[in-house]
Amino acid sequence: MALIGDLNFSWTNNESLFIYVLRLLLGTDDMSAAIVFSTLNTTRARLDLVTRLAKAHVTDVRLRREISRIVATFSKLTHLRNELTHCIFVVDEHGAITDTQTMKIEESRRRMRFGVRHPFDDARIQELTAAIGELNGLNRKIWDLLPQLEAHRNGPAGRPAGDAGASTGS
Repeated sequence: MALIGDLNFSWTNNESLFIYVLRLLLGTDDMSAAIVFSTLNTTRARLDLVTRLAKAHVTDVRLRREISRIVATFSKLTHLRNELTHCIFVVDEHGAITDTQTMKIEESRRRMRFGVRHPFDDARIQELTAAIGELNGLNRKIWDLLPQLEAHRNGPAGRPAGDAGASTGS
């Protein structure tokens, strides 16, 4: 069970860092970024916004690709986290977890079944351990991305990139 808690902690810690990514992409303050982040009530919506803002505002191709890689990695790990957060744990007579069962009804023309079972075995434990390690590595990548994104956002003259020479509209 501790591994599932570690997975959730690591995942949540990473998701919250996207507030800072949004702050930089939107060119706003922490409170406004947190309001936007929390108003979008799904991870998918938050990641879509990050991706679209990066496409709209990040002209450095290398930096935009790094944001895309971070979002893709986080999305992949979100599937495992969601599966284990929203499942039924099947236990044996001693209380040990033997399987997980998804909370999804699957329908076909001929039948309906409730969820898919996955054994909670050594392979699954290794998958969880690897995912936690990947989330920890992703955390460092996001922290490393923030100053790069801030420098890009500020541009060489201390103005937001793309605003150089923009008219003040006076």
